[in-house]
This record gives sequence, C-alpha cells and structure tokens, in this order.
Amino acid sequence: MFLLRFTRTSRRLAGLVLVWLVSVGAAVFWMWQMAVPLAGLTVLGGLAFGTVLALPYVADRLLVPRLGTAGEVLLFPMALAACEFLLGTFSPFGTAYGLLATTQDGNLALLQVISVVGPYGIGFLIGAFATVANWAWAHPPARRTARTVGAYALVVAVVAVAGGARLAWFPVDTAQTVRVAGINPGMALLGIEMTALGEPRVDAATVGRLGQAAIPRFDPDTVRAESTAVIDGLFADTRSAARAGAKIVVWSENAARISAAGEATFVARAQDVARQEHIWLDVADNVHLPDPSRDRDETHLIGPDGNLLWTYQKAHPVPGLESYTPGDGAVPVVNTPYGRVANVICYDADFPAMMHVDADIMLVPGGDWPEMGRVHTEMSGLRAVENGYSLVRQDFDGGSEAFDHNGHSLSIQDTTVERSLWLTDVPTRSTTTAYRVIGDVFSWLCLAGTIFFIGVGISRPRRRESESPQAHRARAGVGGTLSGGGG
Repeated sequence: MFLLRFTRTSRRLAGLVLVWLVSVGAAVFWMWQMAVPLAGLTVLGGLAFGTVLALPYVADRLLVPRLGTAGEVLLFPMALAACEFLLGTFSPFGTAYGLLATTQDGNLALLQVISVVGPYGIGFLIGAFATVANWAWAHPPARRTARTVGAYALVVAVVAVAGGARLAWFPVDTAQTVRVAGINPGMALLGIEMTALGEPRVDAATVGRLGQAAIPRFDPDTVRAESTAVIDGLFADTRSAARAGAKIVVWSENAARISAAGEATFVARAQDVARQEHIWLDVADNVHLPDPSRDRDETHLIGPDGNLLWTYQKAHPVPGLESYTPGDGAVPVVNTPYGRVANVICYDADFPAMMHVDADIMLVPGGDWPEMGRVHTEMSGLRAVENGYSLVRQDFDGGSEAFDHNGHSLSIQDTTVERSLWLTDVPTRSTTTAYRVIGDVFSWLCLAGTIFFIGVGISRPRRRESESPQAHRARAGVGGTLSGGGG
C-alpha cells in the first residue's frame, strides 16, 4: 500500500528506480534469511525476482493516470497476480519466491479460495487491498469512495465466509486413514561417511547445521562400507516403521547415495524389504554417474508384492545448486488400497501447474537445509488445498509435515533436532477442486486484463510529466483531487 502510494506521488523515474531497488533488496534479503547459497545463477535469480515483481508498480505509475476508476483499482492487482503466475509457471524458480499466498498459511478460511482460483488469487486480493486503500486515501469521503471500499470489503467477506463454511460444513473425511512413515538417513552415519571421504570438517554436527548442502558429490563406491552402513540404517528404520503399523513408507530426498553399477542391487533389496514387510515403499536415491550433469535424483515405489511400480526422476533441479538430469515431469500415480498415491520430489512442488494430479495422497520427499526447510514445507502445503489431496512431505533437514486437503497440519517433525521415525495418519479420500479441473483460468484472465489496461493506457494521450496523477484525474474528469498532491 505504501509503496504504491510512493510511486503514484513521486516523480516518475526517481520513484520507479527506488521501488525497483526495494524489490531487488527484498529478494536479496530473502536469500540471506533462507541461507540460499550465493551461486551465480541464484544471484541472477534474485535480481530477476525483484525486477519482475516491480513491474506491477511500473505499469501502475505509467498508466493509471490515463485510466478510469476501473484501471486505477484493477490494473495493479491483475498485474501482480499475472507476474506471480508467469514466474510460477514459466521461470525455472517456480513459486519458491514471490508467492504472496505463502504469507497467509495460518489463515485457512482465506486460503480455501485457492481451491478455486489457484494460489495467485491471494496475490490479487492483497494487491487490490493496496489500490482500494490508495483510492480511499486519494479521494475525499463520498458515496463513490464508499462504494469502491464497500465492494472490496464484500469480496473479501464472501471469500472468508465461504472458506469458513467449507471448513465447517465440508470437513475432511477422517473415517478412513492410512499410517505413513517418514524416514531420514542417520546423521551419525552420514558424518562417518563424510569423514571417510577425507572431509573431517563435515561431521555429523555440520551436516545437521547445513543440511544436504554440506554433503559433497561423491562416488559411493569410494566409501563402500560407510555408504552401505547409511543404507542399512535406512532399511532397518523402514522395517521398524512397518512394525509400528505404517502401510506407506517414504524416504527423504537423496536418502541413499548409490553408484550406477549398484542401482539394480539397491532396488532389488528395497523390493525384498517391501515384500517381507508387506508395505508400499517409496525409496529415494541419488545415482552417481561419471558425468556429474547426468546424475539422477529419483524415487522408486515398490508394492507389497515386491513389484517396482515407478521410477520417478526429479523434473526441476534447483537452478544453480543442482546439476541432475531432469525427468520428463510426468507425475506417477498408482492405485492402492489406500487410494491413488502420487509422488514428486522437493522443488517440483513449487510448480503449481505440475501438481494438478488426480490423487488421494501426494508424497513429497524433500532435501533442504534448516533455514529453508521449515518454510519450504509450509509452501508445499498449499498444493494440498489447491488440488484436494492429502500431502506428506518428508524433509531431510528442516521440517516434515502432513496436510489434509483443507490445509490442516496433521503432524509435524522438526528434522533439525529430531530424526527418529516419524509416523502420521492421513486421510485416504481426496476431493475434486475447481482449480485442479480448470487450472489457471483466473490467472490467464488477470494476464488478459493487464494487457487490456496496458493497451488502453498506451492508446490514450500522454499527460504532462510535471502533472501529478491526482491533478491529471481532475483535469480528465476521472476522479477527485488531492490537496497538495506533488509531482
């Protein structure tokens, strides 16, 4: 709201440059706060985030003086939602940064709207608050001002009340649940593995503090005994989970590090464990190849009969931090006695369009570091609301969490301090959401509306540079004046 006020009342060039610097500074601050490693591509990503998310302010400052009331109120929120949508759909960074819906994760009544319009609808509502507040600020109290403010308040009230009604009258069916277990590799064994690699500074405590970023790329055959010990521990915990009642077991991302030559033996062992314990086992591994760019980050789901049901390869390696060969992005889904079970890996869940899957339970093995992991897991919970399924994210070093399709948190484990067996019971029945069916129609409409207002603004005469937006509206007859409004 205040940034928009600043751009509208400041001189055009100076105001827009300062707002751009604020937007880029926010992106850099976020990277620092989340402890994102500063590689060349991640720095460029932060610059790109800040630039794209400053564009709605640019459009508003340059075009609103040429538009009527509708443009003054709607251009900015439409442009904001459109920029979030374009970043989340077409950029390699997805919605990891800049998605305003993540700021509302504690407001479940409001968040229910994303099951209809998608996550970018929250950005529209927040942007509209800024323009409506500025409209009221720039206009003296009058019936027209009251109508504009009242219309926005009515929209927000309808969204909140409808969301609350959905939570109250259409609760999640908890009569049928399944116990899911999350498994992480043991920190002490990882520390031994690192020491064997000649990395004495990367011990168990360091791995716990820095997460997977602390683990260098290596060929597991060079430390065969130590790597085998890590895998032995994973399978031992898997058996313990089965004996604790788990029917589905999921490992965190890259839990097992294996060589290409050892992959078949590893998968065969997983098949034996799944068959013996009669569980659905989703193991996650990192396959080392001579060419680093061909390494694979993948999962294998094995049924209780020992059959291999999928081998899924991560579709979205983190730009600048991961060099895996990306998979084709086809999300695997299999029928089980506990509903349709699907799987993506970590960063894949930051691409909402990819998550439109007809599933009952979505498994998300994650591999974060503490600062990022706690937030990243909350972000993935939005996908449960959007698509109407339960979601279980097993995170290496941050926070593991399970959500039902209304966004309620069912169980949390802080994996920065607790890495023992994690068990959670999740509903096995999904619900069909409008967003899963129609996709990003609302976002495309916002993009179309942005283009429309840009076209109208460009086609109208350019106002004098020294004239304030409020004075221009008064001269053009499209609004009231603001005393002392400076150019």
